[in-house]
Amino acid sequence: MTVALTCIALLGLLLIGLGMAVSFTRRGTKTIIGHSADPADRLHKLVRAHGNTAEYAPMLAVLMLALALREPAAWVLWCMGLATLSRYVLALGLIAGPSLAKANPLRFVGALVTYWTGFALCAALLLGI
Repeated sequence: MTVALTCIALLGLLLIGLGMAVSFTRRGTKTIIGHSADPADRLHKLVRAHGNTAEYAPMLAVLMLALALREPAAWVLWCMGLATLSRYVLALGLIAGPSLAKANPLRFVGALVTYWTGFALCAALLLGI
């Protein structure tokens, strides 16, 4: 249960931290709502990183919690950790890259590992592993 709860807490910190970064950036740029259409704009990148995290982190957290209640296999615990790490890698790729309009290896790896581990966690839950 400790691995799952740690991962869930880290996903929560990522989501809340990105939300705060969006709020602080809005305040600093005096942008109450929306953001520039420029994919290189910092606020645009932060909003996308926060939105993407909000799209995936809750489902991953639910899967992790459900699996933790079953005393999962070691590989499932590793998947939880990798899924959490992949969300941080993806967020970093979205924020640190020069523009959202250009491919970024961190974004690619973060998304790929998110999909892979997400499917693996779903399979583990369905199979009762």
